[in-house]
Amino acid sequence: MIRKLIVLSALPALSACVSGGVIPSAPATSAPSPLSNVPGLEAVMGKTAGQITRLFGTPQADFAEPPARKLQFSNGACVLDAYLYPPRGGGEKRVTHVDARRSDGTEVDRAACVKALQRR
Repeated sequence: MIRKLIVLSALPALSACVSGGVIPSAPATSAPSPLSNVPGLEAVMGKTAGQITRLFGTPQADFAEPPARKLQFSNGACVLDAYLYPPRGGGEKRVTHVDARRSDGTEVDRAACVKALQRR
């Protein structure tokens, strides 16, 4: 009984870790992201904040941690985090990585989430 109480009392703190504004470190090279060639992600990979905002609407969250930026989109079916970094030579930040999950933190297919968000 005490063990369950301890576990349950820790859940709010753990949930903060899942949805925190931690932004992955910047890519070491200007090489394309491994996600660039994943079917279904071409709608977001390499796009600017303006382009994905036109695609999905206003983000639910916008985190800045220079040099990166994270935009979060959600429609009830999934949550998509889009990470934008400036190109190595400079210029406007572009999506280099995306993560997708359900609101409970369970991972979902990234391409399926992109498709679901496009149907808004």
